[in-house]
Parts: sequence; structure tokens; C-alpha cells
Amino acid sequence: MKNFLISSNQFFYSRRDLGLLIFRLGIGCMFMWHGFPKVFGGEHKWIEVGQAMGTLGIHFAPAFWGLLAGCAEFFGGLLFAVGLFYRLTCFWLIGNMSIAFISQMLEGKGMLKAAQSVEDGFSFLGALFLGPGKYSMDYYLGLVTIEDKPTVKLL
Repeated sequence: MKNFLISSNQFFYSRRDLGLLIFRLGIGCMFMWHGFPKVFGGEHKWIEVGQAMGTLGIHFAPAFWGLLAGCAEFFGGLLFAVGLFYRLTCFWLIGNMSIAFISQMLEGKGMLKAAQSVEDGFSFLGALFLGPGKYSMDYYLGLVTIEDKPTVKLL
């Protein structure tokens, strides 16, 4: 059993950049899918989304806030998927998910509705520490370096 665990750990560890690519593409594309109708839905949709800021006491310019939230999801998802300006994008998406969570809780929608925002926020927080991997635009542009030595070994 120990040998199986060690060999499977080595197998997956040696392919961690592929795992990061799959993660980035999956989450990034889903965020683009969620953000598309918000960005391209026009001013009516922007106002509808932006009114959530009212729960935080921000009642001015709901169209601006709605468009900003839609752009965070659509363009943030795109940047996340391709791994460009990765850590900055993670911060942007963490902020967006934090506002979504807070507004959903203050509107009384409960944790069942707000759970997705929390889950996504924690995914971006973890991604912030992991980095984009070598199959990313940041790597190809020289904006990140990749350490090839494992830092954790299975005992």
C-alpha cells in the first residue's frame, strides 16, 4: 500500500502543471459562462446585478457596479483560464466573490444560496498560492517561475 501511495503521489506530482491547466480552464470557462449575460445583457442587466451593492449601503451607480461584477466574472474568467496576470486576477475574483457572499447573506438568502460564492472564493484563494503553472501565459511571458523540486514527500 505504501509503495502504491508513493508511486501515485509521484505520478500526479510530476503532472501538477497539467492539473493546474485543467483547473484553470474548467473554473475560468464557467466564470466566463456566468459573466457573459451580465456583461452583454445591457444596462438593464447591469442595474439588476449592481443593485446588490445596495445591501452594503452603496446605492449610487448600480449600472457601473453591475458591469464591473460582470466584467470580473467574464474577463476575470478569461484571464484565469489562460493564466495571464494570474495572481492579480485571483485577487479581483476573490473580491467579487466576497461581495457576492456578503450581499447574499445580508439579503437573507442564506448559506445555501451563498455557498457557491464561498466555494469559488476559496478556490481562487488557493489558486493565488499555487500559481498558474507552466502551461500559462504568465509562464510564457516570464512573469512567473516554476520550481521543479518537490517540497513535500509522502512518508
